[in-house]
Amino acid sequence: MSKRDELIEKYAADLKDKCGVIPNMDLLTKVTIGCGPSIYNSDAATVAGSQQAELDTVKNNFLIKKLGLADGANLDAGIDAVMEKYGRSNANKYRAVVYYLLAVHFKKESIYN
Repeated sequence: MSKRDELIEKYAADLKDKCGVIPNMDLLTKVTIGCGPSIYNSDAATVAGSQQAELDTVKNNFLIKKLGLADGANLDAGIDAVMEKYGRSNANKYRAVVYYLLAVHFKKESIYN
């Protein structure tokens, strides 16, 4: 099993155990691949949910640039909902899991088809 496959399994477990979501493995794999090499860097692989600068990066680089959403309060509300679902007290919020949940939240799974 490749390192990427191991990470995808870890992300799937997080979705099931911490978020109560049965993941679409095809979508999760595509989201993980879309994260690029950042998944192999311990700092870049996670999202600091309590740091506004990090949340702004998620909004600008993923929601606006990748998913093509218009900037607005709904984006912040979506990020907030995902952080709540993942568990605010959970220290390790994997970027691929956050992006997966955001893509599903905003019904933008088709971006990965």
